[in-house]
Amino acid sequence: MRAARRERGSAVVEFALVLPLLLVIALALVQVGLLARDRLLVEAASRAGAREAAVTADEGAVRDAAINAGPGLDPSLVTVTVSRAGSRGDPVTVEVAYAMPVRVPFIDWLFGSAISLDASATDRQEFA
Repeated sequence: MRAARRERGSAVVEFALVLPLLLVIALALVQVGLLARDRLLVEAASRAGAREAAVTADEGAVRDAAINAGPGLDPSLVTVTVSRAGSRGDPVTVEVAYAMPVRVPFIDWLFGSAISLDASATDRQEFA
């Protein structure tokens, strides 16, 4: 009976030692999920910006289209850059950069304070 009680006590100690590690892994997985979601939103924003840049020369409209295509992104942390080459039929490239803040508590030491995400998309200009 005493041996069973000692083993039960050692199981509690082992669990107490492993629990913080399990919590950090679980929180890191949540942050990685948010990172994957924001990566997809940045790519969608660059594609939407390139589509808008193909039909208009207004860079404000291109930025608005990119921001609207990424509804979960903080607009103040998004940078949209438009690079044009020539005129009708030539490529236009839209680059979207996003400084994603680490949103999950207790793991900022693992990822840093912000994660830089960027994507670019190229389309053909359709206006003269």
